[in-house]
Amino acid sequence: VLARTLGVSIFQEQVMQLAVAAAGFTPGEADQLRRAMAAWRRKGGLEPFRDKLIAGMLARGYAQTYAEQIYQQIQGFGEYGFPESHSASFALLVYLSAWLKCHEPAAFTCAMLNSYPLGFYTPSQLVQDAVRHNVIVHPVDVQHSEWDCTLEPSIDGEPALRLGLRMVKGLSEAAALRICSASSVSQFRDVDDLLIKADLNRKDLACLAKADALASLAGHRRNALWHTLGVDQPTALLINARRPEPQPDLFPPSEGQDIVADYAHTGLTLRRHPLILLRATLQAKKIITATDLKQIQHGQRIRTAGIVTCRQRPGTASGVTFITLEDETGYSNIVVWRDLADKQRRVLLASRLMCVDGIVERKGEVIHVIAKRLTDHSRLLGNLVIVSRDFQ
Repeated sequence: VLARTLGVSIFQEQVMQLAVAAAGFTPGEADQLRRAMAAWRRKGGLEPFRDKLIAGMLARGYAQTYAEQIYQQIQGFGEYGFPESHSASFALLVYLSAWLKCHEPAAFTCAMLNSYPLGFYTPSQLVQDAVRHNVIVHPVDVQHSEWDCTLEPSIDGEPALRLGLRMVKGLSEAAALRICSASSVSQFRDVDDLLIKADLNRKDLACLAKADALASLAGHRRNALWHTLGVDQPTALLINARRPEPQPDLFPPSEGQDIVADYAHTGLTLRRHPLILLRATLQAKKIITATDLKQIQHGQRIRTAGIVTCRQRPGTASGVTFITLEDETGYSNIVVWRDLADKQRRVLLASRLMCVDGIVERKGEVIHVIAKRLTDHSRLLGNLVIVSRDFQ
């Protein structure tokens, strides 16, 4: 029964077969056992089957200790077991996804972004991973973007990814579709032309300006925001009647201000990673990068830091919390044992930029840092808001 899974019960069907072959269960009784396995933690549903399983195995010549071991294995199976059909379908999805990510990374990322919200990764993480795999990513632009993210030709022959208007926070799909419809007929001459042709209001325009989606029409963000002043459902007649006003000489935002605004209004940035701007400060604190971790030996004590992108505390992990930190070079995986989590609960749960003093643990190519001390450096991020995805 367990030969093809090397002696380990993986599928529900195997446990049913095991009960029939080793303990003499009828198919109906085996199905009742299957139903009980999924609920035993809530209802104690396996207990009524214990005596029958062990008695059946003893009657067929199995030792008491072995029969008890099989029962314990079936109990443990309730923590992770699933039908074989689920396994097959999941394996197929994983293989196809892995193939697409390897051979068509732009199309893969495009589809993931258009399917958002989805499971584990944020749009920022998806786009950063694509860029690290040499995908060219173009920003949201009212002249070129559709509602969904799309693919465009690039000079190297590989498709580039164009971010869609769906990435602009606060912009309705109806307004975005009017922009797409108008831009498919002719390019917009300026912001006023966009307003008229796409029938936008002040809110629509402000969302686009804050997301830097008007750069091709108005220049930098501050110029774009200036164009939103006084806008209130303009008509072609009113716009044509306006007295010409000189464009004020506005200073462009700093790189840091642009990065903060990118995250606030699209959830990601195509500019440099925020931690590049802080790297000199972090180096002064002897903080190494995620890439540096790859060169560190097993058991060595280090200090690393990153933006917290994910916290996980699985119910089966005995209170262990897993943290994912992101910097300009990639990701580092942090393991926080229960004792430390209890002592530093506020830092663990509230940090946006977390520093970790810990011990490197290597198993082949897999690297974790076992945390010994956590420090909250969120103040260094200023107004930058990046929300982590937390799973319990």
